[in-house]
Amino acid sequence: MEFMSYKLLGSEVWRWLVAAGILVFVGILFQLLLRAITRKLRAVVEKTPTRFDDLIVDLLRKTRFLFVFVISLYAGSLVLTLPAAADTVLRIIFVVALLLQAGYWGNAFVEFWVNRTVKKRMAEDAATATTMAALGFVAKMAIWTIVILVALDMFIDVTAVIAGLGIGGIAIALAVQNILSDLFASVSIIVDKPFVIGDFIIVGDQMGSVEKIGLKTTRVRSLTGEQIIFSNSDLLSSRVRNYRRMFERRIAFNFGVAYETGPDTLEAIPGIVEGIVQEQSDVRFDRCHFKSMGDYALSFETVYYVLVPDYNVYMDIQQAINLGILRAFAERGIEIAYPTQVIYTRSENTDS
Repeated sequence: MEFMSYKLLGSEVWRWLVAAGILVFVGILFQLLLRAITRKLRAVVEKTPTRFDDLIVDLLRKTRFLFVFVISLYAGSLVLTLPAAADTVLRIIFVVALLLQAGYWGNAFVEFWVNRTVKKRMAEDAATATTMAALGFVAKMAIWTIVILVALDMFIDVTAVIAGLGIGGIAIALAVQNILSDLFASVSIIVDKPFVIGDFIIVGDQMGSVEKIGLKTTRVRSLTGEQIIFSNSDLLSSRVRNYRRMFERRIAFNFGVAYETGPDTLEAIPGIVEGIVQEQSDVRFDRCHFKSMGDYALSFETVYYVLVPDYNVYMDIQQAINLGILRAFAERGIEIAYPTQVIYTRSENTDS
């Protein structure tokens, strides 16, 4: 029993044992309560249309073990009589753990808000969804910046450090100028919105649908399935064609008929093609002309507009027009030209 009365750092051994017991008890109890509450709320979440309970579940899941341990440690220390220095260190650890946990909770809140807003807005306005995702990242940066500055303020003079970074920031900016260039490019893309998530774009000889606009890169899913990653600064310096914002598509196509086709039939062909084009829906006919006399064909050029931007709709219309022209020409005996070569030979009779 004398051993239990022996003092260690100002407190008896039995107090240290009691503190250890409180630490273990509070830690286990805290974890069990978190799991039980989370399990109960998950069952409620599936039955309610509101999103507030979803947020609570997300916040509980973001509660870190370090935070639980520090709370248990602080609870155990209440039965101890510690030196002033040890008590100060313990309080600092508790406050830092609380700040870090607040950062995790704030991060979870921003993620919940952004994901909910993006899912709601994606179908209505992809540009707004893109902006919200970027604002979410800025909000997370602000939260962690505040957490780090408040934590550092407990150890050092943060004002002096920030003032000192003014000079060193120039050297850092020069070292990371490419990263900063992409960062400011991403801000420009988000604000100016030359394209948003879901748009189909062509950059140089690369094309695909925009999947994500990040701080440094933009990711595009190509037609063949692979992901193409563009630097944001490269995108801003390139000519980007955004096909999703196309309100109508101009189509020009050519065909040729054989030279044996008579003038009256040639004169009737533009009217035949016009009728075939106007039979299609979502189409505005522009013109059809006898364009030129080529090496092996009499060429016609036709121009029309598809009134919807969908590429599949355009291909369906073009296919219907091609089939209509072939059927109409077959009924009238008009021959579609193909590369041919006619050789004329002349024989000369000579007296032997």
